[in-house]
Amino acid sequence: MTTQSTPFPAATILGYPRIGPRRELKRALEDHWAGRTDEAAFEASAAQVRRAAVTRLRDLGLTEPAAVPLDFAHYDQVLDVVLALGALPARLATDPEVAPLLTEVDGATVQPLPLAVEWALARGTTAQGPLEMTKWFDSNYHYLVPEIGPDTPLAYRGSRRADHVREAAALGVAGRPVLVGPVTFLLLAKAAADAPAGFDPLDRLDDVVAGYAALLADLRAAGAEWVQLDEPALVSDSWARTTAELASAVGYAYAALAAAQERPAIFVAAPYGTLPGEALEALAGAGVEAVGVDLVKGELPDGEAPDLGALTLVAGVVDGHNVWRTDLDAAAERAAALAALGAGATTVSTSTSLLHVPHTVADEAGAPLLPERVAGWLAFADEKVAEVLAIAAGADGAPDAFAAARTALADRAGAPGVVRPEVRARAAALTPSSFTREPYAVRRAAQEAVLDLPALPTTTIGSFPQTAELRRARAALRRGELTEQGYEDAMRAEVASVIALQEELGLDVLVHGEPERNDMVQYFAEQLDGFAVTQQGWVQSYGSRCTRPSILWGDVARPAPITVPWATYAASLTSAPVKGMLTGPVTILAWSFVRDDLPLGDTATQVGLALRDEVADLEAAGIGVIQVDEPALRELLPLRRADQDAYLAWAVAAFRLATSGVAVRTQVHTHLCYSEFEEVFGAIDALDADVTSVEAARSRMSLLPAVAAAGFERGIGPGVWDIHSPRVPSEEEVTELLRLALESVGERSLWVNPDCGLKTRGYAETTAALQALVGAARRVRAEIGATTAV
Repeated sequence: MTTQSTPFPAATILGYPRIGPRRELKRALEDHWAGRTDEAAFEASAAQVRRAAVTRLRDLGLTEPAAVPLDFAHYDQVLDVVLALGALPARLATDPEVAPLLTEVDGATVQPLPLAVEWALARGTTAQGPLEMTKWFDSNYHYLVPEIGPDTPLAYRGSRRADHVREAAALGVAGRPVLVGPVTFLLLAKAAADAPAGFDPLDRLDDVVAGYAALLADLRAAGAEWVQLDEPALVSDSWARTTAELASAVGYAYAALAAAQERPAIFVAAPYGTLPGEALEALAGAGVEAVGVDLVKGELPDGEAPDLGALTLVAGVVDGHNVWRTDLDAAAERAAALAALGAGATTVSTSTSLLHVPHTVADEAGAPLLPERVAGWLAFADEKVAEVLAIAAGADGAPDAFAAARTALADRAGAPGVVRPEVRARAAALTPSSFTREPYAVRRAAQEAVLDLPALPTTTIGSFPQTAELRRARAALRRGELTEQGYEDAMRAEVASVIALQEELGLDVLVHGEPERNDMVQYFAEQLDGFAVTQQGWVQSYGSRCTRPSILWGDVARPAPITVPWATYAASLTSAPVKGMLTGPVTILAWSFVRDDLPLGDTATQVGLALRDEVADLEAAGIGVIQVDEPALRELLPLRRADQDAYLAWAVAAFRLATSGVAVRTQVHTHLCYSEFEEVFGAIDALDADVTSVEAARSRMSLLPAVAAAGFERGIGPGVWDIHSPRVPSEEEVTELLRLALESVGERSLWVNPDCGLKTRGYAETTAALQALVGAARRVRAEIGATTAV
């Protein structure tokens, strides 16, 4: 049992962006994966990114012991725990590329698993796919899903966090290592494929706690005085276990960890929502030293205030999930309300890790994209550190910071464009008929007659590879080295090439490939009123994948058509159907930093109206298949069941508003990926799209039995190629997946497509994988002898 000698810092953050301000980690990863650098060079680059983050936080003012979080991960924080516990699924542990890299745990010395094992879990091997990937709570971050069974190895194998503690100490910083907590780790896991029916990964809690105890001892030996264990699962009730059962599990786990002989002081953080009073009481009784609560998305713990004793409460009052400047006066009041619960001490932090926001607004100074006035309303990671420090100091200790916050909030409220009466009047005039189409049976007959597609029609999700040449052309346009006409000519040449490739491959419904789009949300944000975009506002989505979320600051309107010229040009090059490609209203909101001064459902209606205009213009231009992507539908689902119906109602309404103004002959597609579809299947059905494509390759069609059981009658395209892995599936592999799909989906309803867009893939693998996809579809068509489809 530890003796707490260092108090928890008065001001801290729960985590910091780990990709580097110029995406240095992304480039290091991709250079290493491409074989351009060896392991030593990659490790050196990663260390440089880590050291820069640690010194930056110290220089920003997080100078107290344990104030700087050490949460760096090469790829994913959940994967780090998989590696630390050696929790490799049998299919990968016995893979010939992985097995030789594994050594037995001897109980005395531990050594982190090799990088090659990490990449096998994250990206797959020649023979085996990687771990599944899905969304991290209600964010656009993706984590890798552990596969846990009764026999999965769970013993401490070593953690790089111990090295990070020593590395920070060498820089003069007493850092606080950060890890996903044991209960959340197991709740996020899925039962291994060979696990018996009814097995719950949480049944392995004893083994995981033993592994964590060894990990904590390792961290203490490295010099860590505090450790942060994140337990966001505690704020959600979307589990098979009740809130009381989770409180019992967390109390049991942390009582065991608190009783460990050698450990740092334990700080348990519960971001993304309200920590139930039962869980707070269990943690207080377990003997941990500090608990963090989210007071931005969450409220004060419910129920009767427990006896907190000497527990430190950490008030998450600066929004780590969005980019608006904090109302410092209101945040200080929330922190004071938490202090009134009577804990031993109360300190200040962000509500979540700052993983979800860019590095600093200062990077936008002088940039042509973000208006200076809008920039004055924002706080990215570095600015949020300053806000936390100001709240900890109080209005008397930081009067200038409080005054500047008040000025910025007032300026934002009164700025032109924040409220547009004509936009709000149009939304208020909507009627029920604005959200409905004719019955599906009528639409299906009309679409079959017009499109005349074969059974198991083949298509892609929309984007084709964004080559280095395309990126160079876009950069040259920004620098003024390429004219608008020269850029358009280059993009039209790429569209022509993409259409020709798809015709050569034999795909049935084509796409223009989206070469002109920098990002599926930013592209629209740049052409819609009410949005702003950034130059360096990069945020990690997963692994080496980064996005630049747009900033939705005002009422939304579409001043002119956006995609129509590109879709009609592509259609002029082929006799095959070409899909118009749009990003849906929920996804535009989910992958932007949205305004916090208007209900999100109202903003979704505004975006839906703007897209409705675009859909109408595409149809009028002769585009008969229109895809409106909603991969983020599950992402925004509230973590508490009581709040979910209201969200799904406005989310579905926004999609239907965007798509319900077309004729019966126009086929509406949507696409969803990397979500727990079963949780929102009723909403997916309610979207009323004619065809829905979903991610299914990594899970081997596991969602389809539920689709069949629900009586889903419209077209569905379960993905047969996992585009987030560099693996190219064989025709035999795709054929097997299609046969599995046909066990649940009728041949007239099944579409054949990849899991997601092909933007991040190269042309060689794209061509090979699509050849396998088309070949498999033709093989299965022959097997079933079918000739017609939706």
